[in-house]
Amino acid sequence: MVVTQSRMKGMGMPQFFASCPKGLVEPLEAELKDLGMQPYDRSQNGVFFDTNWEGCYKVNLNSRFASRILKPILSFPAYQAEELYNNIKKHDFTKYIDAHQTIKVDASVKESMLKDQRFVAMKVKDAIVDQFREKTGERPSVDNERPDLTVYVKVYKNRFSVAIDTSGDSLFMRGYRLEAGEAPLKENLAAGLLQLTGWDMKTPIVDPMCGSGTILIEAMMMALHIAPGSMRKRFGFMRLKGFDQEAWDRVLNEALDAEVETTDLHLYGYDNDRRVLMKAIENAKRAGVNEFIQFKKGNVVTLVPPVEKGIVITNPPYGARLGDEDNLRDVYRDFSHTLKTQFKGWDVWILSGNKDLIGDLKLKASRKHFVYNGSIECRFLRYEMR
Repeated sequence: MVVTQSRMKGMGMPQFFASCPKGLVEPLEAELKDLGMQPYDRSQNGVFFDTNWEGCYKVNLNSRFASRILKPILSFPAYQAEELYNNIKKHDFTKYIDAHQTIKVDASVKESMLKDQRFVAMKVKDAIVDQFREKTGERPSVDNERPDLTVYVKVYKNRFSVAIDTSGDSLFMRGYRLEAGEAPLKENLAAGLLQLTGWDMKTPIVDPMCGSGTILIEAMMMALHIAPGSMRKRFGFMRLKGFDQEAWDRVLNEALDAEVETTDLHLYGYDNDRRVLMKAIENAKRAGVNEFIQFKKGNVVTLVPPVEKGIVITNPPYGARLGDEDNLRDVYRDFSHTLKTQFKGWDVWILSGNKDLIGDLKLKASRKHFVYNGSIECRFLRYEMR
């Protein structure tokens, strides 16, 4: 998150910044426009947009692709600890929380004179609590687990960008996935992959290696217009001064009114691990979409299409997190054979962080997107089984 100088000088501080996994900036920007926001700039990690606080509530509740919604508040150069302290102390943090509430400071530093991010976080915290003490005679406590106010500080080449968090827990944490496999795909990345395919929310999806069911659950939540944050009980903005309960109620009721109760669409998930499948079923139940998703035990060797026409979208294991790579090569070869013989006429989308395993498919991709699954650079590839 870097605040552009032209934006600060010409138009004042930006309103909000929506962060997202690398590779999902374009879908996120389009989504913000669909939600009625006004995007005006973007980085490789997210999108800046203008709105009021009610719009902030709406994005937190409805964004399928964002990881977190931040409100930038400061941007300044600093080379010494005293400069950092004084610049932070100039800003009035008492307008966000009361002295009896709690704070957390999260800092990251690159290519700057002040190199230690722990020291930077401590100095920012000191400036904030000293300000509270001087103004109110009390100071907020530090809570690294469930703070009322989280302050994010990004430092790059001696420029400090400071923002407050409005989300609380990361927005990929929808609330339905209490059970996951060994290498779960984050919910917002799964939703982003669905968007990148151009899926029409009508075509059946088959996930041959579904794991804990995230792709299929996110797909059905899209199809039923279920707001991704509707299961969450807490957002960061709810603990800030000035939280508008009436505005939040309007946003929530609008989202609930938009939900669809039923559909003719059905999705299909398979996995060779029965225990993982049980987790997928429980996750789908919590999300309220289990009646529209069929989970079955099965492997890629014996898989046959459950419907005449559909689309395959899957995130198979790719060695960086799961399994032995030599064994996985056999899985990819078997999967390729099944696709060629059983899924003629289908579009197939595969996420993989291992180009050697993808090579074992012996298929030519017609489209390619680069996305990040956590810190792993992955390819999201389309194969047309013609």
